[in-house]
Amino acid sequence: ELFGNDHPIHIEVGMGKGQFIIEMARRNPEVNYIGIERYSSVLLRALERFDNDEEYKDVNNIRFICMDATNLPEVFAVGEIDKIYLNFSDPWPKARHAKRRLTSKQFFERYDKILAFDGVVEFKTDNRELFDFSLEQVEVAGWQLDNYTFDLHHSEYAEGNVMTEYEEKFSAMGNPICRMVIKPPKKK
Repeated sequence: ELFGNDHPIHIEVGMGKGQFIIEMARRNPEVNYIGIERYSSVLLRALERFDNDEEYKDVNNIRFICMDATNLPEVFAVGEIDKIYLNFSDPWPKARHAKRRLTSKQFFERYDKILAFDGVVEFKTDNRELFDFSLEQVEVAGWQLDNYTFDLHHSEYAEGNVMTEYEEKFSAMGNPICRMVIKPPKKK
């Protein structure tokens, strides 16, 4: 309703300054994008980028929400989202904070509620410990690993990759970027 069309909806949870989601919207006018950011000061920087960059003046398939990801099932309808992007999420390195990680079993349960039947989650990070934890959580949650790589930029999945601000920074430092695409268990 908000977009005035029935195009698929992709969301980025923790969009930061918006480089990735805004560029995705520019490249793919047949998809509706929603950038989600918890911190209003960070969201404001993304909005300024979007509003002030001439390159995006004709982009009308993107919206922004300031919210915490724990509330996703209260904001989106069952099966409404076709794809969720998790890019360089906070690793919450202390073990006691594991359930706060956006790739924890607890968050997979939230994503499962809003993802379409054939929906997917794409996760990228340079943090190998977080990536290994995430791979474990995929199995624990009963999700399906569609594909993954420990070095995105030197893999078959590199073509068409849109980089985030962090991805550019960490790649320039020589850090390999890990990426996975996962699917929830099939509903009966």
